[in-house]
Amino acid sequence: MPTLIHQRVRECRDGSYPKLICRVNAGWVVLGDSQFLRGYSLVLPDPVVPDLNALDESRRRDFLLSMATLGDVLLEITDAVRINYEILGNQEPALHGHVFPRYRDESEALRTRPVWFYDWSSAPFDPARDREIMQRIADGLRKRGSAG
Repeated sequence: MPTLIHQRVRECRDGSYPKLICRVNAGWVVLGDSQFLRGYSLVLPDPVVPDLNALDESRRRDFLLSMATLGDVLLEITDAVRINYEILGNQEPALHGHVFPRYRDESEALRTRPVWFYDWSSAPFDPARDREIMQRIADGLRKRGSAG
């Protein structure tokens, strides 16, 4: 069953996805639809698979390493104090990994809670605003040999 993840991977392949950051060994790194946490990004596998367990050991390693390396870059280029990683697939039954930088200046009510408590409509993707962080993420991944 095609999902939004399938559609986004197709758009990444043809270069039409506006939130595309870069290609990595595992697939694609894209900026999150909402930027309530600056730098929130995702890793999308290519080809798309249902879940992490559907990948062979080598591709599984690539996918998880891509998430961790993206986290390293976010720690380097933002004021994040930690990174939260999530692989859910409950609404979109296709593997995709969320990478959330967490910040010291988050509101007290949200700082230690899961990101799903945030208002996701509060900071939609803005190409003009987000272009710089997307470029910095891509540069950081290339510097680490992760982006192609």
